[in-house]
Amino acid sequence: MTRIPAIAAVKPLSGRSTSALPGFDPALAQPGFAHVNRYFDPLLNHVVVKILPGEFYVTTQGEAVVTVLGSCVSACIRDRRKGIGGMNHFMLPESFATEAAHANGRAERYGNIAMEQLINSLLKAGADRSQLEVKVFGGGRVLAQMTDIGMRNIAFVRHYLQVENLAVAAEDLGDIHPRHVQYFPATGKVRVRQLRSLHNDTIVVRERSYLDKLKADPIAGEVEIFGGVS
Repeated sequence: MTRIPAIAAVKPLSGRSTSALPGFDPALAQPGFAHVNRYFDPLLNHVVVKILPGEFYVTTQGEAVVTVLGSCVSACIRDRRKGIGGMNHFMLPESFATEAAHANGRAERYGNIAMEQLINSLLKAGADRSQLEVKVFGGGRVLAQMTDIGMRNIAFVRHYLQVENLAVAAEDLGDIHPRHVQYFPATGKVRVRQLRSLHNDTIVVRERSYLDKLKADPIAGEVEIFGGVS
């Protein structure tokens, strides 16, 4: 599986031990995810992993995965029988009228990689493709004075899932508000809260920075598709 700079496993937080977190065994973490930033949330009564734009995370333990979405979309996917699940957080690169064909092809390929990296990691962890449950969120119109990137992200993820014959069990897409998403892969439960009142522009700044990075990010290599585990 090839990774590109803008789509990566959750970054590690150096110097922080995860051995003391209740219900989490670092030895059982998936390859590449052992030392990411985790914390115990007493209100959720779960170990929590937060992902940022361009990241994804996969777990076989009873962790919660959380993120905040503006124009980006997240796919929450799990094996409904085994409880192996994960989440990604991505946005398509912006297309330019002067190079529409090239840009649209590049954007589609980027989106394919974002989805395939998550799905491949689930299958490598032991998930069965025939048992995958998919829920999708985000795509709000929060980046003003720009093309509706959120709708492009929504159109892509719906088309991708249709082509891959993966049914959508639940979705909360579009609108103009950012979303705070909490995903519990072990049960498939998702909590979504629209952030109607923001006191800073952190989400907009973060997504603009991510979009700028995508403009310069090369997309190279092939993605290997792994078969499901029966």
